[in-house]
Amino acid sequence: MSEIDTATRTELEAAAFRRLVEHLRERSDVQNIDLMNLAGFCRNCLSKWYLAAAQARGLALDYEGAREIVYGMPYEQWKTLHQREASPEQQTAFAEAIRKVHD
Repeated sequence: MSEIDTATRTELEAAAFRRLVEHLRERSDVQNIDLMNLAGFCRNCLSKWYLAAAQARGLALDYEGAREIVYGMPYEQWKTLHQREASPEQQTAFAEAIRKVHD
């Protein structure tokens, strides 16, 4: 593959990000704890990364605003509509994953 110029690379990365966000919005059945347990990140992580990028550029955005961009609605509304209580198995897997990160 030939070199991709910076502007084109940025456009491709932005398109991939938009598709990832769209996919996560469509897959509200996949809980954040599932994402964390399997991939090591979730919608909230993506929101934090988005916020950090905005702040690095001096943009006035807060965490809740970044969450709304990722979730497609206010976070509390998303939780009410889609979030389920984590099972004991999910909680155990999450605790184990966190322990590995901190060891």
